[in-house]
Amino acid sequence: MEDLFGGRELDRDVWLPYYLPHWSSREASAATYRVRGGELTLSIPPEQGLWCEGTHAEPLRVSAVQSASFSGPVGSPVGGQPFREGLLVATEEPGFFGYTPLYGHVEVRARGIVTPRSMVAFWMSGIEDKPHHSGEICVMEIFGSSVRDGSCEVGMGLHRFRDPGLTEDWAAPRLDIDVAEFHTYGVDWAPGSLSFTVDGEVVKRVGQSPNYPMQLMLAVFDFPAKGGPAAVPELIVSHVRGD
Repeated sequence: MEDLFGGRELDRDVWLPYYLPHWSSREASAATYRVRGGELTLSIPPEQGLWCEGTHAEPLRVSAVQSASFSGPVGSPVGGQPFREGLLVATEEPGFFGYTPLYGHVEVRARGIVTPRSMVAFWMSGIEDKPHHSGEICVMEIFGSSVRDGSCEVGMGLHRFRDPGLTEDWAAPRLDIDVAEFHTYGVDWAPGSLSFTVDGEVVKRVGQSPNYPMQLMLAVFDFPAKGGPAAVPELIVSHVRGD
């Protein structure tokens, strides 16, 4: 898969412009985005509402696209990436599997406009066709609060979640990169290993890996409870590639 965002519309055969809509609704989880000039821009304008208001403990606003989605019926616990115990499906989501790789090289070239109350991220998550298929490969996670002096902390690694076969292995090394400039964040995913790269250089290795298909997630987040002005954070993506 290679998406260079060369048109003026999102490729809806690959992406859904909603963030985990089964826990709320498509209307309440819709992304603010545009595709123009070979770039996908995800943003959060001041008027955008909270995601899962009253259900998610911390006030959260988000614009995201994801490459797969499905759920059980309303009232069912079956759905990807639950954020607390006892969460039940609010809106049934039909099965959509735009791009769900199993092993290979996956990368994004992106830059972010962030403040101390926002973050940008690219990760892969198990599609949870079975409950334990829930591990997460975090390729890039950058909080605006970590940005200083031309450097930032780049979160990367493996999250276990509900997969008993995995062990948590995650870090946020400080790298001498400017998040506002384009960089390529990637992972080489093989049976039993993960190698995380930034601009082609290996930054972290993990000696284990999920062994089931995963969906891609691109998102920008805003955390209103952190205070400060409601600036408009953005994640600008020039390509996503998967081999």
